[in-house]
Amino acid sequence: MPFTAAQSIMAANRPGGPGADGVLVADELLTPGAPPIPCPAAVLLAGELRRRGVPPVRDRLWADSAPGRGDNGLTLCAVLPGRDGPSGLGLAAAGQEDGVPPDVVTAAGSAMASCLSAAGPRTVLLAAPRSFCAGVERAIEIVEKVLDQRGAPVYVRKQIVHNSHVVRGLEERGAVFVDELDEVPGGATVVFSAHGVSPAVHAEAARKGLDVIDATCPLVTKVHAEARRFAARGDTVVLIGHEGHEEVEGTLGEAPASTVLVQNADEVAGLEVEDPERVSYLTQTTLAVDETAEVVDALRERFPALRGPVSDDICYATTNRQHALSAIAEESDLVLVVGSGNSSNSARLVELARRAGTEAHLIDDAGDIEAGWLAGARVVGLTAGASAPPRLVSAVIAALGGLGPVTVTEREITRETVHFALPPAVARG
Repeated sequence: MPFTAAQSIMAANRPGGPGADGVLVADELLTPGAPPIPCPAAVLLAGELRRRGVPPVRDRLWADSAPGRGDNGLTLCAVLPGRDGPSGLGLAAAGQEDGVPPDVVTAAGSAMASCLSAAGPRTVLLAAPRSFCAGVERAIEIVEKVLDQRGAPVYVRKQIVHNSHVVRGLEERGAVFVDELDEVPGGATVVFSAHGVSPAVHAEAARKGLDVIDATCPLVTKVHAEARRFAARGDTVVLIGHEGHEEVEGTLGEAPASTVLVQNADEVAGLEVEDPERVSYLTQTTLAVDETAEVVDALRERFPALRGPVSDDICYATTNRQHALSAIAEESDLVLVVGSGNSSNSARLVELARRAGTEAHLIDDAGDIEAGWLAGARVVGLTAGASAPPRLVSAVIAALGGLGPVTVTEREITRETVHFALPPAVARG
């Protein structure tokens, strides 16, 4: 087998192995008369294999000293020295007794080599605040309480928050996520997501006789109220945001005849309004602070009488997470942002780090980390978008610890104490 490294290599048998087309990835190595050896980097190896087209099988593994023998395949594991004892990378290349398929051997060897090249001590600079904000916590709690109070199914229009792990967990409890209300049976309970909906959606729900629980973040509700107020006083309302985002669609629906969308400063030049003296602006709550300021400056230069909200529309949590990442980005060799691909505030964090000149990647969880990113990266900046569960950050740190000793230094710029009350219909239950 083509695995050679300074680390020790263990061969192991596993009855009923994964078969000729799969590779066993050990979460834990078991040896007779000795404590189990954890393999926290197993998730990284599994990800490397998936990206090479080989399905990984995660399991515990009994190890012995009989290289080359297997009841149903051969397993190889690299064991690295750790701060508190040995730590296993946990890889197996498994096939039939008469030989492992060459493509599986190649993929396994390549995956192991990538992970071994990333092995070594590193520092994690942990940005704070990070992960869930008050609006996200409130929205998730609403769905959980409605499920407890009324039982499944509970329908949710769109993703309650933009995170695949949150959505999957609620689906397992009985939540049914739909794109539009025509998928919801008449009279059923439906929860509106944290991103908000337009008045037209509320009207459709009323026509269908749906029992609506509104989980819109109160900070998004504030923007909706401003849109109505600015339009009512006769202004053209310029909404700064990303076309197609659910929050933007909901805000545009509040005063569609009076509201126009701009996505960047370049679009301001071509903007035509009915009365240049009566222009107001609003923003999506999850934008990059510095880029939004550029758009507002361009609007003010074009329309000197421009008016805006009394307080910033970009929410406190988005701003805090961006400032916290700015405090560590330039010191980092690599920045990892935990969040799903459709999370606007998470994507803005990646862009912010890259503008600081640091390599940065958005990951849904630790399995998305590519070992090649880590090679030579001895200081890793780590944060999470406002819709990403905190446990995913802990899992990333644990996985990095499987590659060598990790020193975690948290940089907290502020402490968030915001809490939003639940809707009365849920709180009473």
